[in-house]
Order: sequence, then C-alpha cells, then structure tokens
Amino acid sequence: MLTKVAENNFNDERYKMFLENTVNQQEQFGWIEVICGSMFSGKTEELIRRLKRAQFAKQKVEIFKPAVDTRYDDEMVVSHNKNEIRSTPVPVAENIRILAQGCDVVGIDEAQFFDEEIVAVCNDLANSGIRVIVAGLDMDFKGNPFGPMPALMATAEYVTKVHAVCTRTGNLAHYSFRKSDDKRLVMLGETEEYEPLSRAAYFKAMRENMEVKDVEIVNKQKEANP
Repeated sequence: MLTKVAENNFNDERYKMFLENTVNQQEQFGWIEVICGSMFSGKTEELIRRLKRAQFAKQKVEIFKPAVDTRYDDEMVVSHNKNEIRSTPVPVAENIRILAQGCDVVGIDEAQFFDEEIVAVCNDLANSGIRVIVAGLDMDFKGNPFGPMPALMATAEYVTKVHAVCTRTGNLAHYSFRKSDDKRLVMLGETEEYEPLSRAAYFKAMRENMEVKDVEIVNKQKEANP
C-alpha cells in the first residue's frame, strides 16, 4: 500500500518520465518526450532503450527516421554503439502522421533533419493519445539551434539533454565540432568528420580554424602578388 507521500508522487506529472508510463489511463491525450544533445552523446541509444521497453510491455510501437539518414543502415535506427531497432525511413514529416495511426508509442530519430512540419505532426499524434519520443541534435556544427528542435523542445512535456565527453578536455561536451571545411548544414558523418567538444574547447577550436584560414588567405595573396 502506498504511503501518502508516495501516492502524491505517483500522481505528480513530474514523475511520469521516470515511471515511464506508456499508456495514459486517465486522459485521452498522449505526450511528447525529447532527447537532445551533441553528436556521440547517446541520444539514439536512449531512444532505442525507451522504445524497446515499450515493445517489451506489448505496446504497439512504430519508429521513423528521415530517409536521408543511411549511415549505418537504410531501414534500421542504429546507435554509435551498434544497438539497433527496425524503423521506417520517410522523406517528409507528413508521412509519419499517416503511418503512425493506431500506435501506442512513436519514436522519431534524427528529428533535426525534418522540416518544421514535424512539430505539428508530433503535437497531433500526442493529442490523439500517442506517446511520442523524439531524438535529435539541439545545435548544428556552428553552435546554432538546429532546425525544428527548439520548437519541439518548447512543446514537449519532457526534455532530456544528454552529453558526450569532450575529446580534448575530458569534460562534458555539448558542441558538435566539424573537422572539415564543408559548409553544408546537413552532412552525415562519424568520428572522421565530427568531434564532441566542451564549450571552452569548441570556441578554442573555432578560433584556431579562423587563424589558419587567415594565414591561408595571406599566403594566397602573396602568391598572387609576388
């Protein structure tokens, strides 16, 4: 039998994410959970963990990812630790609205690559009684909010920010530093292209890159005007 404090805690909305309720018994509405952070922070790992728990509980689960994400597999959602779960690749967010009907739980990986419609789709699914779990990068390689992620975080009931370990300082990392000079915003890659850095290490690396580019510009000018 629950004590009064335990009973109050059990009914408190703040404890739902820790109890991991997968079916809302008292309301018709579902909810949105967002898992965000830098590259190599364990976002997909946590998404897979929650989805597999829901599957173990015999919930009807559907998982989606953007069709552009083919790094490890065309159909599987795969973490950097090689844990995986079968998914449906979709080119646009609107496809999720159609394919997710009748589900108890919907998982969405790499949400930053979808257009802004993903926000309305997630809200519509939650309003229809579905638990929606979204994972994605909260910042791009420039350190700016990434795509629809800020709006998803704002509208979600629960937001979990996970961190990587800075490869240069050993501190918590929440920046994704791109090693190459490629300017494309959407660029899939692994450790060869990206490095998780702490705030101090990230801005130091950015300054060093700018200094190198300045030297290259000066050298090119000297070559052009000997």
